[in-house]
Amino acid sequence: MPMFAKVGIAVAVALALSLAATPAVKRFAVRIGAMDVPKDSRRVHKSPIPRLGGLAIFTGFFLSVLVFADITLQVRGILIGAIIIVVLGVIDDIISIRAYIKLAVQIVAAIIAVFHGIVIEVFSNPIVFAEADLWFLGFLSIPVTILWIVGITNSVNLIDGLDGLAVGVSTISSVVMLVIALMVPDADPNVAIIMAALAGACIGFMPYNFNPAKIFMGDTGALLLGYVLATASIIGLFKFYAIVSFAAPFLVLAVPFFDTSFAFFRRLLKGQNPMSPDRGHFHHRLLDMGLSQKQAVAVLYAVSGLLGLVAVVITTRGEIRALILVVAVVIAAAIVFFVFKGKRNKK
Repeated sequence: MPMFAKVGIAVAVALALSLAATPAVKRFAVRIGAMDVPKDSRRVHKSPIPRLGGLAIFTGFFLSVLVFADITLQVRGILIGAIIIVVLGVIDDIISIRAYIKLAVQIVAAIIAVFHGIVIEVFSNPIVFAEADLWFLGFLSIPVTILWIVGITNSVNLIDGLDGLAVGVSTISSVVMLVIALMVPDADPNVAIIMAALAGACIGFMPYNFNPAKIFMGDTGALLLGYVLATASIIGLFKFYAIVSFAAPFLVLAVPFFDTSFAFFRRLLKGQNPMSPDRGHFHHRLLDMGLSQKQAVAVLYAVSGLLGLVAVVITTRGEIRALILVVAVVIAAAIVFFVFKGKRNKK
């Protein structure tokens, strides 16, 4: 089967399974009392909303990957780690788990990925004028890999503060990595299938998660998305040895990565626990500027999409670059128009 056809079918299957499973998951969450009750100012919803929506995303993603991907050692590591992360998320969505236990389980899932060959061994040198084009991590490769996986896993969870935000940003990141995997000759074809399955599963869940949300994906979904994006980025982005490729993973995952980084250092500077929640994330700041939930989500979609397009540009060659840049400009203009038009309508 041609690769493009295989990817298309993987998207469709994951989408259909996720879309069909979400209502059942919602009923299950209500029955067992897995509800997100607004308790503080960080939460923008006014009434209890069912969680566990990540189970529907996991169903579509997992079954699609099983059917269409070659189950190599690395793919097996991603799937095993994903199962562990989902079990952790389900338990946390039902009964709250202490942060250090969640972190320990995430580290275990990251170590499983490492033992299955998912390791960042080389960084392309971002210093253009340096003599060495590559940084070989050596004994640092394993701790750097674990740090990346755990960090991105949590970063997607931290941006899950507005209806449709985390699942939409994750969809954009998945599509960007899918495009790169299809366009770069030496890319692992399994990355394209994994990203197609993840994007399809997210899209199937979106109708229930857009504002006003009928169900949240909870830690089950947010941690799953972060884990899969983190591990897939290692075999799909860090393997490119061009100098500019150093930036590609950070551009693809820019919104969750930088939001989490800023939050971490912001809390340290204030003398707070860096893991303690606050109301200083990007989406909170956009709301404080007067944007509605939909507008704030649209802005962060646009930022994620534009930076994703830049990642595609720096990992591709030829005339496609010009086309991508034109698309980026059009998207930027459209989102600026949408935001300012919405702000005028609110006045």
